[in-house]
Amino acid sequence: MLHKNIIQIREESLAGQVGRQWELEFPTATITVRELIAGRVREEVRAYNEKAGKLFVGLVAPSDAERTLSGYRMKKYRWVNAEKQVEIAIRAFGSNGFFLLLGDRQLEELDEVIIIEGDTIVSFIKLTPIVGG
Repeated sequence: MLHKNIIQIREESLAGQVGRQWELEFPTATITVRELIAGRVREEVRAYNEKAGKLFVGLVAPSDAERTLSGYRMKKYRWVNAEKQVEIAIRAFGSNGFFLLLGDRQLEELDEVIIIEGDTIVSFIKLTPIVGG
């Protein structure tokens, strides 16, 4: 049986309340924190760009978006550049804009390795809104 390299992604508040949850698949069983962040952001941007809507749901808010309960409302649809959003997310991680928990362990370095197993759960906890491109 072929094992898929799937991570359960959770958004959590500082109080531990779990918000949005979903799965993210990777091509290998080991990734770095940098690859995890980039994979998440690219997937969120891909989903937004494909549906061409006004609501962006993601880690990094596009710069002209207004925060809502379910995401960020764009004034009008525009294509979002995934690589620019990835750069902003990587910088935000480095400046403590959010932190990551792998189970009960905090991931602190971009080059830290994550081994994807059948029940790998990573929580993203934002400390401040992250606004970008």
